[in-house]
Amino acid sequence: MLGMIAGVLCLAGCVSEQLSESAPPNIILCMADDLGWGDVGSNGHPLIKTPHLDEMSRNGLDFKRFYSGAPLCSPTRGSSLTGRHPFRYGVYSANVGHMPVEEITLAELLSSHRYKTGHFGKWHLGTLTTELEESNRGGPRGKEHFSPPWLNGFDICFSTEAKVPTWDPMVMPAANIRGVDPTKAGQPYGTYYWTGPGERVSENLDGDDSRIIMDRALGFVEDAAKAQNPFFAVIWFHAPHAPVVAGPEYLAKYPGLSEEEQHYYGCITAMDREIGRLRSALRKLGVAQNTMLWFCSDNGPEGDGKSGRSLGSTGPFRGRKRSLLEGGVRVPAFLEWPAVVTAHRIVETPCSTSDYFPTILDLLDHDIASHPHVLDGLSLVPLIQGKMDSRPKPIAFQSADQLSLVENRFKLYSSDKGASWVLYDLIEDPGEIRNIASERPDVLREMKGQLESWLESCQSSLRGNDYADR
Repeated sequence: MLGMIAGVLCLAGCVSEQLSESAPPNIILCMADDLGWGDVGSNGHPLIKTPHLDEMSRNGLDFKRFYSGAPLCSPTRGSSLTGRHPFRYGVYSANVGHMPVEEITLAELLSSHRYKTGHFGKWHLGTLTTELEESNRGGPRGKEHFSPPWLNGFDICFSTEAKVPTWDPMVMPAANIRGVDPTKAGQPYGTYYWTGPGERVSENLDGDDSRIIMDRALGFVEDAAKAQNPFFAVIWFHAPHAPVVAGPEYLAKYPGLSEEEQHYYGCITAMDREIGRLRSALRKLGVAQNTMLWFCSDNGPEGDGKSGRSLGSTGPFRGRKRSLLEGGVRVPAFLEWPAVVTAHRIVETPCSTSDYFPTILDLLDHDIASHPHVLDGLSLVPLIQGKMDSRPKPIAFQSADQLSLVENRFKLYSSDKGASWVLYDLIEDPGEIRNIASERPDVLREMKGQLESWLESCQSSLRGNDYADR
């Protein structure tokens, strides 16, 4: 695997004409868990306080058509690290499959070129222990899915297999909220933080979970910056995934609202504060200019947005988590990179978590076409440079019985494995109300053909045909 990695990546200076430094950029991928497109101030939420994310929007690129790789967490995380749709390697849903050893992750590639790599927060791409039964699949019951961050290219990690409460993450909450059994309040939650084989964390685990994660991430960033090492940090928050709990300081920011609203909104504001800590630390360490700081969500919000379920907002879009309608996969996303992105810009071009991988390869002067695995994403370097305003290839999706293909204007969608199809014009009808399939049979036919070819390609990948060394 290391030989393959060395052969497919050639490190050089950054390709951006605007970048004055010769050093490769530091890269940070931040991701929220179940945060809706409408759950940030820059997308119009009237109540949730997200001042630091809003400032990222004002200082950099604000993506209005950014798509998670899937409408569920595990598959999207896989797409972020590989540039490939997770159906190519068996991560079909949450708690299904794992990151195969044959896959090349961003961490593996960057490690082979002197980057320090770290993962912090929710992993959800395999189990972290084969001995202790914990979380959803940890221990002997999930031994076949053992694939922790430290076996996927990460030098440092502070990681959980899956979800934890967003306040006091190691214990069952006492709050009367969704996803909590009040009879178990104060008992061990059953999901732990791990830093390596058999290394379960026991200190600094009280209070806000986003702060707990960022404490470790900031230590990693500081060490790498002081050593003048380029670094790659993946910071995957648990917020605002259930159990959604906010601490007293954050509950107090939303007086007069329901308990559920206070916890949900407060949990997001607590995560936003940690984004602020990160941005401040980068400036103090003198590395902010040449650091690509990305933020997005792994899918749309849980529930139906009504009382008693998740209050997450999809803004004007239909569908939520688990749906390939826009509300399930269109997520808030920002890029702050002061050395290159020198002014605020709204991006209406469709982009995806699968684009991270080829974008970073392009920045490191890698010939993307020579990559040994089929990539579903594309490089956003031209877009970042202001030289691309339309997407040259569509974004394909598959989840459970749903299929979808999204291009610059139109969206093809099926809820029944292709037995029937609808076609939407996302420019004129972003809410996906009007099916225009009968009006545009030419577009329907072309997009169906593209999607069918893509599905065949995924099946070929799943059979292992991408793995030259198998």
